[in-house]
Amino acid sequence: MDLASKRALLEATLRDLGSVMVAYSGGTDSAFLAWAAYQALGDNMLAVIADSPSLPRAELEAALAFTGLHNIPTHILHTDELENPDYQRNDANRCFHCKDELFTVMERERQSRSFQHLAYGMNLDDRGDFRPGQEAAALHRAVAPLVTAELTKPEIRQLACDAGLELWDKPASACLASRIEYGRPVTRENLSQVEQAEDALRSLGFRQLRVRHHGNLARIEISRAELPLALSVDMLDRITAALRPIGFLYVTLDTQGYRSGSMNDILPANAITNATR
Repeated sequence: MDLASKRALLEATLRDLGSVMVAYSGGTDSAFLAWAAYQALGDNMLAVIADSPSLPRAELEAALAFTGLHNIPTHILHTDELENPDYQRNDANRCFHCKDELFTVMERERQSRSFQHLAYGMNLDDRGDFRPGQEAAALHRAVAPLVTAELTKPEIRQLACDAGLELWDKPASACLASRIEYGRPVTRENLSQVEQAEDALRSLGFRQLRVRHHGNLARIEISRAELPLALSVDMLDRITAALRPIGFLYVTLDTQGYRSGSMNDILPANAITNATR
């Protein structure tokens, strides 16, 4: 199926939903889905942002700016996953508990507003990843129109670019909790440390990055294209000076560079299998 046919299938899929609430994070996938749903359904759609300590303030502001610019109906819901001991424990099922909270809160809102469906921005490429949140979405019968249209991540970026959406090439951005090593409890303090550290690195000129929280050690992942900027004594000193006051005693640079889901590397195979059952 060519890209034009996939775009047409997406439009038809969204129209057939009648009305829909879209789980919206501000990333390219969910933003494009929200935009496409608005084109297809107008005010019979609502982009819903889940606000909690795991969402960086800069991401919230950017997400609201995007929907404001394109007049997409938007609503902020506050979620309380941080109050759930199963989420705080931060094992391989953390993402399930987070998304279960999200879709539970969205379902209540859906019923109160009489929307017919919940939708989220899973794309065709996501199906091969370790993503327990997909199980929560299935549990709550959330639909994935981008998958129905057989759209891959590069194709979504292309369609967003064709539509003139400014975030078509926005780097991927998972929640702050994904930066905390498995087994280390998720707390407001360590979420804040990660957010502050990543903001500090962006102020130094880096764009695609992660700060992985290993207690008093920060492991910095920077895209390989940007690594040369980091590899000078002066810049390394500036990075250390920026992160130590936040609470990291040791600051390290991961020589493999940025890679999505690197925290999953330490999970044994049986942990992944059990988490996805």
